[in-house]
Amino acid sequence: MKRKVCIVTGTRADWGLLSGIAQALNKRDDVTLQIIATNMHLDEKFGNTWQEIENDGLRIDYRVPMPTDTNTPAGTVNAMAECMKGMSDAFSSLQPHILFILGDRYEMLAVAATALIHRIPVAHLHGGEVTQGAFDESIRHSITKMSHLHFTSTEEARNRVIQLGENPAHVFNTGAIGVYNIVNTDFLSREELENNLGTSIPDKSIFVTFHPSTLDDVTPRTQCQNLLKALEQFGDYKILFSYPNNDPSGQVIINLIEEFIARHPERGKIFPSLGARRYLSVVKCVSAVVGNSSSGIIEVPSLHTPSLNIGIRQQGRQRAKSVIDCGVSYDEICAGLEQVLSDDAATLAKTVKNPYEQADTLNKIVTIVATHPLDNIIQKPFHDITQ
Repeated sequence: MKRKVCIVTGTRADWGLLSGIAQALNKRDDVTLQIIATNMHLDEKFGNTWQEIENDGLRIDYRVPMPTDTNTPAGTVNAMAECMKGMSDAFSSLQPHILFILGDRYEMLAVAATALIHRIPVAHLHGGEVTQGAFDESIRHSITKMSHLHFTSTEEARNRVIQLGENPAHVFNTGAIGVYNIVNTDFLSREELENNLGTSIPDKSIFVTFHPSTLDDVTPRTQCQNLLKALEQFGDYKILFSYPNNDPSGQVIINLIEEFIARHPERGKIFPSLGARRYLSVVKCVSAVVGNSSSGIIEVPSLHTPSLNIGIRQQGRQRAKSVIDCGVSYDEICAGLEQVLSDDAATLAKTVKNPYEQADTLNKIVTIVATHPLDNIIQKPFHDITQ
């Protein structure tokens, strides 16, 4: 009997990482691929990115709408409740043999908790990582405890998952799938990108993705205002922005960016979603990537572009030497921009080694998900580490 492998995706970012895995699973004779789309994918404001799934030649088997207006804690919790209800209906209908999810977002916590009650084994990507500046940290580790197969991006992350009591035989260091995707991407040229996006991408340009930092004492509004004020001091650079995710205060950041572009229409443009290929192609063209996204740390170094990581959102995550860290004040961000846009930063980025890179990431993940025995995997004894 074919194994029914169900992938749940909620954002443009996770689908950019999951797309290659989904396509590889779909080609196997021993797998029936199922896809559930939820959250930002189904919202026109965020670009109706469910279309990217179908553009990849895949079918969405179930859609789970949930509120995306999550600018308050109450709004986020209500969205999680809607997600759990919809996922329960989806699992009852699709009856998957194993669920495949990525990361640390609140909707994936709802997905994993629903799968736990439905007694569906969970394969989890990117467990064991540390991001001390966001509640994603606690969500990620919680999902680990509700999962049964674990695919980590580094050996350090694998060791943390085992520290959480997971069976070492079920924890696999595969490297980061996003880095593997970069190595195998057919990039668009600068000219193709400019025609596709309807804007110029000069040599002196910056790509910005700035998300709310949900555990920082400095508000996302203040942090974003400081960033935009600092960017005004680098007037010879064009700024390309992507939307933040829909964590609390995400809409605040979107509004501030749109106000910035209204003041400087010749200097900036914002995109709800670029999709994986366009995003990676843009990053390859720009002078630097700026913000607090995990991509700036995990994937961008393999594109040999310097990145500036702002604030504590990604604090604790392993990083290549081409990643520069700075605080969230105006002066700290200005100093960080000076550094990341320097000739020294560009030179270093050309030769840097990315700790998340492995040669056979995709095949490792797909083979294990498709073939690893699932008998008696639901009941998990706690793996104690002997001193």
